Amino acid sequence: MADTKPKTSPKAIKFLFGGLAGMGATVFVQPLDLVKNRMQLSGQGTKAREYKTSFHALFSILKNEGVGGIYTGLSAGLLRQATYTTTRLGIYTILFEKMTGADGRPPNFFLKALIGMTAGATGAFVGTPAEVALIRMTADGRLPPAERRGYTNVFNALARITREEGVTTLWRGCIPTMARAVVVNAAQLASYSQSKQALLDSGYFGDDILCHFCASMISGLVTTAASMPVDIVKTRIQNMKMIDGKPEYKNGLEVLMRVVRSEGFFSLWKGFTPYYARLGPHTVLTFIFLEQMNRLYKTYVLDR
Repeated sequence: MADTKPKTSPKAIKFLFGGLAGMGATVFVQPLDLVKNRMQLSGQGTKAREYKTSFHALFSILKNEGVGGIYTGLSAGLLRQATYTTTRLGIYTILFEKMTGADGRPPNFFLKALIGMTAGATGAFVGTPAEVALIRMTADGRLPPAERRGYTNVFNALARITREEGVTTLWRGCIPTMARAVVVNAAQLASYSQSKQALLDSGYFGDDILCHFCASMISGLVTTAASMPVDIVKTRIQNMKMIDGKPEYKNGLEVLMRVVRSEGFFSLWKGFTPYYARLGPHTVLTFIFLEQMNRLYKTYVLDR
């Protein structure tokens, strides 16, 4: 009897498509990333706020820097997706297969969470240089012309950071970057399954796309709230300059303490709206692009 097992894409193609889908989604949500970073860096060391709201920040950037200004740092955002998403998907797939039982039984919830957090942290480590370039490029426009770093693109940023500050600076803030990835993965997994179950138990939802969408939005809210304090630490550390040969902040804990003391406790959630607004569309667009690429690959390569 002939083997009728359906053809599947090679692993390398799956990783490639995962990275490309993330990059495609980034093109649409980059302005939200820019607004989030600007808001996290605004009013450092003071209770005065540079931007009153996300819309105020967006309109200020458009007014002062033009339409092109809201896409500052796009090349770094794309490289971050190419490195972070591809590594995370690769590690997740490899570990998932290793943990799958001989009888084909998938790992339990706890193991899946552990695999997700490990893959997220590893991807974040690999993606940190692009993250550092992204933070600096998106922050540049808020500085006076004399103080701007003036990176022309992500590769220029990486080369200049290496030359001017040493190669280790590319991994500045990698601990909070990895910590954020762990928090995001853990919060997403736990809150999504809990939200979905609560919606189904309410009797108003069936196990359909509306339920999945609502559960995703609730999960995004929890994930944003849990990860923002770690994210502001990462943003401030990666953007900091040396003052008289000494770093602006010694460690992440000092960032947290100084933000709370000088700017107020709720300043840890600066940029909440654009961060949350970015999370949903980025996830949805990533899956749409991924589905389309898989469909085209199946039509033009696997089925020929």
